Amino acid sequence: MTKLYLLVRRCLTVALIFGTLTSFAQQTVTGKVTAADDGSGIPGVNVLEKGTTNGTVSDTEGNFRISVGANATLVFSFVGYASQEVAVGGQSVVNVSLQSDVTALSEVVVVGYGSQDKKEITGSVVSLSSEQFNRGNVNDPRQLLQGKVPGLSIYNRGGNPNSSATFRLRGISTIGSNSQPLIVIDGVLGASLDNVDPNDIESINVLKDGSAAAIYGSRGSAGVILVTTKRGKSGKATVDYNGYVAADQVARRQPVMTGSEYVAAGGNDLGAVTDWQDEVTQTGVSNVHNIAIASGTQTTSFRASVNYRSVNGILRKSGFDQVNLRANISHTALNNKLKLDFGISSTDRKSDFSFNEALRYAVLFNPTAPIRFENGDFYQAILFDNFNPVAILEQNINEGKRKTINYNARVDYSLTDNFTLTANFARQFENNFNGAYFSKNSFFVGLNRKGLARRFTSESDFTLFEGWGTYQKEFGKLNFDLTAGYSFQQDNYEEIFIEAGGFQNDRLGYNQIEQAADFAPGGNRPNINSTQNPDNRIIAFFGRLNMTFDKGIYFNASVRREGSTKLGENNQWGVFPAFGLGIDISKYVSIPNVDALKFRAGFGITGSLPTQSGLAQDLYTFDRYNQTALNFARNANPDLKWEQKEETNIGLDFTIAGKLSGSADFFIRNINDFILERVVDQAVFVSGRRFENVGALQSKGFELALNYNAINLGQIKWNPGIVLSTNSTELTEYFNTRFVTGNFGSPGQNDTPFNIVEVGQKLGTIWGPVFERVQPDGVNGKVVFKDLNGDGLIKGDASQALLPDADFKELGKAFPTVELGWTNQMNFKNWDVNVFFRGAFGHSLINQFRGFYEPIDPGAIKSYNRIKTDKAVDGLTEAKFSSLYVEKADFLKLDNITLGYTVKLPNSNSFRNIRLYTTVQNAFVITKYTGIDPEPVFGDTEDNNNPLITGVDRRSTYFFARTFTLGVNVGF
Repeated sequence: MTKLYLLVRRCLTVALIFGTLTSFAQQTVTGKVTAADDGSGIPGVNVLEKGTTNGTVSDTEGNFRISVGANATLVFSFVGYASQEVAVGGQSVVNVSLQSDVTALSEVVVVGYGSQDKKEITGSVVSLSSEQFNRGNVNDPRQLLQGKVPGLSIYNRGGNPNSSATFRLRGISTIGSNSQPLIVIDGVLGASLDNVDPNDIESINVLKDGSAAAIYGSRGSAGVILVTTKRGKSGKATVDYNGYVAADQVARRQPVMTGSEYVAAGGNDLGAVTDWQDEVTQTGVSNVHNIAIASGTQTTSFRASVNYRSVNGILRKSGFDQVNLRANISHTALNNKLKLDFGISSTDRKSDFSFNEALRYAVLFNPTAPIRFENGDFYQAILFDNFNPVAILEQNINEGKRKTINYNARVDYSLTDNFTLTANFARQFENNFNGAYFSKNSFFVGLNRKGLARRFTSESDFTLFEGWGTYQKEFGKLNFDLTAGYSFQQDNYEEIFIEAGGFQNDRLGYNQIEQAADFAPGGNRPNINSTQNPDNRIIAFFGRLNMTFDKGIYFNASVRREGSTKLGENNQWGVFPAFGLGIDISKYVSIPNVDALKFRAGFGITGSLPTQSGLAQDLYTFDRYNQTALNFARNANPDLKWEQKEETNIGLDFTIAGKLSGSADFFIRNINDFILERVVDQAVFVSGRRFENVGALQSKGFELALNYNAINLGQIKWNPGIVLSTNSTELTEYFNTRFVTGNFGSPGQNDTPFNIVEVGQKLGTIWGPVFERVQPDGVNGKVVFKDLNGDGLIKGDASQALLPDADFKELGKAFPTVELGWTNQMNFKNWDVNVFFRGAFGHSLINQFRGFYEPIDPGAIKSYNRIKTDKAVDGLTEAKFSSLYVEKADFLKLDNITLGYTVKLPNSNSFRNIRLYTTVQNAFVITKYTGIDPEPVFGDTEDNNNPLITGVDRRSTYFFARTFTLGVNVGF
């Protein structure tokens, strides 16, 4: 018995050891994931060991490698394909073929206060992942979307690194209020997009129509852009490095006379040969580095990143250095009923703004003038509006600092399986400082003031608290989602500006402003302005109902009641409802080769607020030279109310033969009650001015997006996509039914308008006389305008523009008829190529440089260089605005071309991925426009981007750059 007991014990021990070893045994599995329809490898497939956090993704050819335990089951999943599970058993190689699944294409999309399956959305919403963003040297998150979203116009004319791109969603959305879309970052309304590094963005969703944006009420009129940043995931820790170096070079210069041509035309020969445009520009070299660390467990995940950008523009002394830090952490507890999220981000940016005026004067300065005299002083002639451009850059200072920090905390708690409560709290602080100093030796601004210093400081902050509940329930074929909540936001702003002149020396620049002679008794008095707004508050109550019937009929309704302290006390509250309906036609009607076809229609009302505070209150001002004189500048308006937009959108989403997918949208917008300052009856309102709700617009447009999945050309896979849009805006009501606007500028054309605004007509009309010929010899080459009405009297003077028999006409349209984006993604083995074209057609530009400096005036030529184009008219000496300077500006740009190579790392224990790439931005442009940049002008930069003053290419335009980038992405 003893021997038997010992034998049994030994057997049990061996079995236990064997079982233990077996349970901990690991095996390596490799394989390839392919598409069932064409056998091509699928990159980016998630490969997960079931029941664990152990996983990997397939490479560019669909290959994967993973270590798993015994008896493991692998789960393969990818958007657009049905998930598949495979038991490993004793296999070391597992190859999987995934079936296309149209229903899987309805990925989850972030919308206001929640998310929806894409197939259930009834509004016009575009979702872009980071893989679809523009590539290369992108320093502004707005440029990630340029040309990618139909109806969204994004332009940064010339490419100044210190200027933000202009947003316009579906054309002009307002005249007097905020024209920029609302930015929502990780659920925080109004967060600064400048506080997000492009490397940290996971996805961007654009809510284009009123039914989608109405849940955000007053700030949704110009559209809503939802930004989701990257977050940590469960699994082992990962480290990612992304870095690149980029070089900006001047791609287009103003065509001017050379020194010899200038002298031959009658210019003064000062004995030198100077290419002034070359002297003030440079090859702008930029360095960008991003390091991100992420990890997570079953309950906690985090991600932290550091971003450094050193960016230099093509104008000397223009650029910035920026450090951005971002971190977020998520934690679940109480059996996943409680979820906590916390995020924090900060940006510290130091900018050199330089002087765009240097580019302007580099065009017109005498090309035979030296940069300096023999004694080292800068050459400068005493002339009107003519300054040595190199001296402008070398003698003066224009710089700034911006610090932004925000944080947010969110709590989600599931009271039941159907009911969840959410609270979100956020704060943001921003401090701006700009300092400028003009040397006492600088003819440009500083000389007459014996040195001039400027200091500007502003501080802003906002607080956001929102709470809402979400209830979800399913009753047979009916599935509904109900959300109701409360929102509170308060923002504060203050600023101070000081300008003073009269300094003993330049050594301390703007830091010596308190020593200015202007502060002394009897001085000129410094110019000091300060502003502090009251507590601007927005309080809102909102609700939304999403319903799905039979998984094929979708209904959405929302309402937001919102109040703002910026409006008159009698009209502070507004109500913004929205409705939407969608039908999955393909579920009920069988159409050959049509896999999915959804009809959707929506209607929504949104509002818009002015950017300034206090417009509904009385305004008093005073004269800094007579501080005892108080001026009643503007009357209060207790009835000032919301600007309102009503929008109807009809759309189709479709997928054909599993390959071609797309969407088409048609919309009509009616925008009413602009918030504008106007002249009023002084007998009633003593000041003679006040802000009122006046005017109306109507916009119409069509948008189309098409994508084709995988055209196979041998081993090359090509995925093309195209987006295009067209829209127009008509002024339907205004307090002034017909007027001209715009100011062509100095010298000599200050009172020359170039736009007409008329009720019943489209906005963006360029208006002026038509050039016919030059007066005969002996009359000094003056302009002769065309007699358009044949009455024998030529009425082409600016003062006659509105006369019934004036010889004026439409010379062009400032806004494009069609905007186009064309993406081409190609893959060949480890290589990937992305080619992106962007174009705009149907718009015109007024070439202001030509309008001032192309005619060869016998007097002006002696000191000012001339623009040289094939459009110049022989014998013309008079600079006067007309059709001669309005040019068609249609263009097609190769906006971005990227070539990448992914290094295979099948056996590496250190690297997850390595990718090398090179990018060329603005590779070429096809256009007949003779100026710097053919992109449209939506608002006048010299009049606070006034949307009624459009289409003029000002002389301050930053030069157009071509960028070459070399970068690497490494995952550890």
